Amino acid sequence: MSTADVSTGVPAGEPDPALAAWSARLSAAVAEELPAAVELRHRLHADPRASGDEQDTADAVVAALGLGEGRRVAGTGRLVRVVDGPGRAVALRAELDGLAVDEATGVPWSSAAGVMHACGHDAHLAGLVAVGRAVARVGGPAPLLLLLQPREEGAPSGAADVVASGVLTEERVDSVVAAHVQPQLPAGVVNATPGPVNASTDEFTLTVTGRGGHGSYPHTTLDPVLALCAIVVDLQHLVSRRVDPTVGAVLGIGQLEAGSAFNVVPDTARARGGLRVMREEDRELLLRALTDVAEHTAAAYGCTAVVESVNNMPVLANDPGLARAAAAWLGRDGVAVDDGWRSFGADDFSHFCTAHRGLMLFLGVDGGPADADGRRPGLHSPRFLPGDEVVGEVAAALLAGYLAGAELLGPAEAPAPGEGPRPT
Repeated sequence: MSTADVSTGVPAGEPDPALAAWSARLSAAVAEELPAAVELRHRLHADPRASGDEQDTADAVVAALGLGEGRRVAGTGRLVRVVDGPGRAVALRAELDGLAVDEATGVPWSSAAGVMHACGHDAHLAGLVAVGRAVARVGGPAPLLLLLQPREEGAPSGAADVVASGVLTEERVDSVVAAHVQPQLPAGVVNATPGPVNASTDEFTLTVTGRGGHGSYPHTTLDPVLALCAIVVDLQHLVSRRVDPTVGAVLGIGQLEAGSAFNVVPDTARARGGLRVMREEDRELLLRALTDVAEHTAAAYGCTAVVESVNNMPVLANDPGLARAAAAWLGRDGVAVDDGWRSFGADDFSHFCTAHRGLMLFLGVDGGPADADGRRPGLHSPRFLPGDEVVGEVAAALLAGYLAGAELLGPAEAPAPGEGPRPT
């Protein structure tokens, strides 16, 4: 299904009556929380923190939740339990960090600190708080935890550290759900693609070593610059000849370094780049091929090559059952749902998907006013600022993910009788 092929019809099949009752009750409670959540979004946006320095942001979110300090994870992160119970739990995740970007939105609540929530994390956190407070007030169909994750934008990955700590296993987490704004999707559309939806990433450094010398005597040198240039060109053939074109891959070189003078052949030359794929088997194949091409091409020029890979991130593959169940809950609420959009972007949420059932829902948004050329700002732009309605859209998506996770855990009990949410 393309981004234009969306559905607003109610999916076939009736929902579990108990879960349907929870859905109605929780949706009403979330709606009551949205004004305060929008205010929180403004506060977080005006005072962001960079990766690894998110303590103040975590404290502000925990205070807004009003559910206690929670459990500290991955340094500055928190894990807050909202609904207790003996069974397995659903975790909802939002990211704490901002980006090293000088904001240019001009809103009264913009950041002036050289750090900006230019990727929607402020709205993700605010939507998470709305859901958390709503569930805390009226209860829920399954145990629920809120994960405030640090270092999504920086290394080392906060998600990888959370998974490695074993805290989610200790807390009996069955599924992890997140929502992320995405200006490449039409505003109002929510994407719930089963299977791979974001690419893996591997950052690599390629170092070629030869023998330097004066540029006027090239025959006395083994030129690593020439060898590196040949390697960079040869690497471009790997994707077109080694990977199924219906799946695709991205291999790019973004940085070249060599030498200190125009007339000197250096001893070494270096390139940095990245590899992105949608299938693990392609990742393994291309990483091996990358090394083979680098080593053998360098040898043809009398040089040696070494490839080092760092900051690896797996493919983000949504659990098919979670994706379909969340899409059904969204569709019943009249939300336009897409189930075919994919991106070679990456998110460290992928680490959760390797250890638990995971679901990343992408929300189509208008990123802000167009520039003189008619282009609207995208993610990480200093002008990126979706409207405040996105807080409610994030909350609705997270709630659908929570209901989907509860559905996969088994039959739910209907909520206790009552006329609606209890007052705060």
